[in-house]
Parts: sequence; C-alpha cells; structure tokens
Amino acid sequence: MIEYKELTKKFGKIDPLSINDYLQQDGYKMIRKAIKMGPKKILNEISLSRITGRGGAGFPVSIKMKSFANETGVKYIICNADEGEPGNFKDRYLMENDPHQIIEGMLISAFSTGASRGFIYIRSEYQNAINIMKHTIKEARKYLFLGENILKTSFSFDIEIRRGAGAYVCGEEFALIESIEGKPGRTRVKPPFPSQKGVFGLPTLINNVETFSNLPFIMRIGGREYNNIGSDFASGTKLISLSGNVKNKGLYEVSYGETIKDVIYILGGGIPNNRQIKMVQLGGACGVVIPQSLLDIQIDNERFHIFDSKIGAGALIVIDDRHDIFDIILRNMEFFEHESCGKCTPCREGHGQMVNLVKKFVNFQATKKDYLSLKSLANVIHETSLCGLGQTSPSSIISTMEFFPEDYEKRIEESVRRGQTNG
Repeated sequence: MIEYKELTKKFGKIDPLSINDYLQQDGYKMIRKAIKMGPKKILNEISLSRITGRGGAGFPVSIKMKSFANETGVKYIICNADEGEPGNFKDRYLMENDPHQIIEGMLISAFSTGASRGFIYIRSEYQNAINIMKHTIKEARKYLFLGENILKTSFSFDIEIRRGAGAYVCGEEFALIESIEGKPGRTRVKPPFPSQKGVFGLPTLINNVETFSNLPFIMRIGGREYNNIGSDFASGTKLISLSGNVKNKGLYEVSYGETIKDVIYILGGGIPNNRQIKMVQLGGACGVVIPQSLLDIQIDNERFHIFDSKIGAGALIVIDDRHDIFDIILRNMEFFEHESCGKCTPCREGHGQMVNLVKKFVNFQATKKDYLSLKSLANVIHETSLCGLGQTSPSSIISTMEFFPEDYEKRIEESVRRGQTNG
C-alpha cells in the first residue's frame, strides 16, 4: 500500500508563507473555475463526489451546503480548526503546510452558497498555525482573493481569525458558535441547526479544515472522478494521525477502504521491539477501542457502524501489550470530566461517577455491581447527553466491555481475591 497524496502533496514543496509558491502549483485556479461554473453546478459536483465531513461526524457535505444555500440574507462560513481531540493533529499540519488550500476551499463554499463572511476558529495552543493563517489571509487579500469584488467580480467574501481558549467542547459546533460570540463555550439544544440559525443568529455553515481542503481537489477532477477514489461506502482520501506505540508516527493520507492494519504495519512500520498490539483507539480519546483481531477492518465510515462509531477525525492510537486497559480508560474519563462544559446533567454528573468506578478497576477494588453500574452509566451518558462530548466520551468503556470482556472478568476476580486476602 502507498499513500494517496492529494491534500498533502504540496507539503515540503511550497513555502506556506508564500502565495507565489501556491500560485505556481495551480493555486486559486479552482476558485476561478468555480466562479465560471456558477453555484448550482458547483453544488452538483460536490453532490456527485459523495464527500462526507472530515471533522468526525461524517455527515454528507452536499446536504449541509444545499440547506445552507437555500437560506437568505447575511450568511457566515466557519472553518473549525479547534482540533481538541487527543491524538489528532491533521488540521494543524494542513494549516502549517498548505494554508492557501484551506482559504480556496472556503471561497468555493462561500461562492456556491451565497455567504459573504467567514471565520477560522483555531485553538490558542496552535500559535504557529494562527500566525501562518493570519499571514495567509493578508496575502490572499493583497492578491484580490479575499475582500470586495474578488477577481473583479461581484463576489465578495472575507475571513477573520478567532482564537479558542483550549476548551475541548468548543470543537462542537454550537459551543464553537457561543465562543465566537464571546460567550462561554456551551452547546445549544437542536433544532434550529447552525445552517438556519448560527453565529449571531444568522445562517452559518461549519466545516472542518480537512473538509474545506478537499473542495479544490473536487473542482479540479470533478465529482464523479472523486467518487471513484476510496470505497463503495466513502469517497476520497482520509488524513490519518498515527501515534502511540508505533515506529513511524506521523500524518498519512490514504484512500478510504485501506485497512487499519496496513496503516499501522506498512506506513507506521509496526510496533517497536516486535511487541504485540493490545488495542487500538480509533478517532482519538472519544473513539472506540478495538483488539488486534479487528485490525483488518477498512477505514470507512459505514463499516465502523458495527461499533456504533466512526473513524472520527482520523486518529489511530496504537497501544501495545505493556499497558493496562483500565489505565487508558481512566485517563480518558478524567480528561472528559475536566472538559465537560457542565450544561447537561448526564455529562456534568456522570463523568465524575465514571471516574470513581474506573478507579476501582485500576486499584483492584471492583465488584460485579461496579461493572454493571459502569455499563449502565456509560450507556445513559451516551444516549442522553446534549452534544458530542457526552455522546462519544463513554466509547472506550462501551467498546472495551464488548471486545475485552475477559479483562473486566479477570480484574473483578483479582479484586475479590485480594479483598479476601487482605481481610
């Protein structure tokens, strides 16, 4: 297997601070092409491409864009570059290595949907990316790709940077909107959806950095050709953030349909010191945990439905057999307990309870009753939380109970044995 480089093909070949380098690589030609095509044809190409959002939810991009295009009045576009999910770093790489590609994707979105204003919301920890994107916006304005009457047409669109304060929950679209408006980052009840009533109460289209970066590629080869890349269930390429106990950590771009095993062993070079894989967490801290026996599964949103989950933003965290499964789960739960915005009761109260229960497994004090309580609590939080934080945070618990039942059984047995010995 080899990488399928499209979004990353200019990495290392251009100076990200030079708009001339981007122009020499056919940069901004696709917004020129898009303006000639007109909004309806652009939206049709995006529909034919079958591209799904690359931020984690995997929602069809064309449906979101068409709904947004039907709204009237002043409309906003937001590029979500918060990337707070532990294990993910693809958006940072895109901003630091090919920033004009993101701007061009936002321009194509704005022209095809009638938006006139945009934000790029970047977490404050990404200071280098913030500086690069600010410089990129200034360069794009200088060359008339942003601002009034772009390319001497009636199309006007401009972008400003907004910095997040590091809250994980602000990766969720409504919490992000609240933050842009200067409020605490907390989600809202849906509907209405952002495309109807978003930032400042106006229609808003929110997509991920990687999603916007795909649009110039779609315009270049056409929606049908883009649809031929990948699998029957998901089209195009996916950026994979590979980390953990693997030799070649880094960012890789592969077409949908490749297997997790090939990414780890061919691109990642396998596990150091020939150790065995204990588990792999998919998508980041909020993702499911799978055993080595399931590594042949394809990177494909639809196929991941068997886990009631998806590949998410694209993180693969490899964990070898030196590690205790309960230590990993505890770290996840402590992270989400800290990051919960506190708005809804299941998430606010539930995470603290899950931390206490998981600590019992870590400390060999767990009982069968604790196991049943943890299972029930994880499912309640998953099913009743308002936003994606609470809905996905118990994934590591729910999935390990399904795929690693023997670890729970052995820990309970050992807890009972130690309790009897101590008594």
